[in-house]
Amino acid sequence: MLKINRVHHIAIICSDYERSKHFYTQILGFKIVREVYRAERKSYKLDLDVNNVYQIELFSFPEPGQRPSRPEAAGLRHLAFEVDNIDEAVALITADGIFVEPIRIDEFTGKKFTFFADPDGLPIEFYEK
Repeated sequence: MLKINRVHHIAIICSDYERSKHFYTQILGFKIVREVYRAERKSYKLDLDVNNVYQIELFSFPEPGQRPSRPEAAGLRHLAFEVDNIDEAVALITADGIFVEPIRIDEFTGKKFTFFADPDGLPIEFYEK
């Protein structure tokens, strides 16, 4: 049987590189590992560290195609980040002007969770530890 160790990275293509870079580094607080400009592709690639465990690769391309990103659309449903205290996490990002849905309770685990969107509308979830 195939043995998969862990998720290595999550790749996101953004429509406005500087706006998304600000969102993921300044609002969500991910640390930049490396940033490169690939002239032949007219594309930036930004590697972001997620708590020394995972990595997000943020890409820019000229005129990327649109994709449905509602939580119930076919394909990737959402990107979820675990937080220690959801009320504190929500307070921090709403202070930066990010709209966050009301906090809900997972009916199976009893844990708090909520959704918001990145600059391109990618659904992001905070799920309390």
